[in-house]
Amino acid sequence: MRGLYALKPWYTRRLDRIVQWAVRKDVSPEVFTWLGVISAALAGVAIALGWWLPALVLLAGRLAGANLDGAVARARGVSRPWGFVVNELGDRAGDLLMFAGLAVLLDRTQGPDAVVLVLVATLAASMPTFASLAGAGAGAPRLNGGPFGKTERCLAVVLVVALPVIWAVLLWVIVVMSVVTTGARLARIRAELA
Repeated sequence: MRGLYALKPWYTRRLDRIVQWAVRKDVSPEVFTWLGVISAALAGVAIALGWWLPALVLLAGRLAGANLDGAVARARGVSRPWGFVVNELGDRAGDLLMFAGLAVLLDRTQGPDAVVLVLVATLAASMPTFASLAGAGAGAPRLNGGPFGKTERCLAVVLVVALPVIWAVLLWVIVVMSVVTTGARLARIRAELA
């Protein structure tokens, strides 16, 4: 099960003109990593303010930056191990900025108890990546996608902002589905390493 990650090739094709431009202009892939992080930071502000539509647009920008860094690196023939590290750091920073905005919003609107659930969701959302990176360190392929990956996390956070009445349900969805995704990735990693 790949979740919304299955749409990545379609999304990449939508961004192809930007990739072609970056190749022509010799733009570093890291520019797109940082644009993704900046977009995530601005999304965090929009989330903290309860502005779901700007948050949606900015999180789409975050996903575009995360997509473009690798696509540009491959198209320019400059993929390298350090680029992998920068990409992962950018992705983790993007998640933390998004969840920080959510913690601010829910602290203001629901109280400090809600922040505890945001922290639990943030930790749970990190588990699939930890599993994937541990597997890659052991020689398995780096796994991405679902059933509940980065794209689903972004969508769930936007829904929390847009539908605040069900904030707790959506945060528990993040927690449970992140654990399910971690289990699915670990099962695939174990099979790869067997």
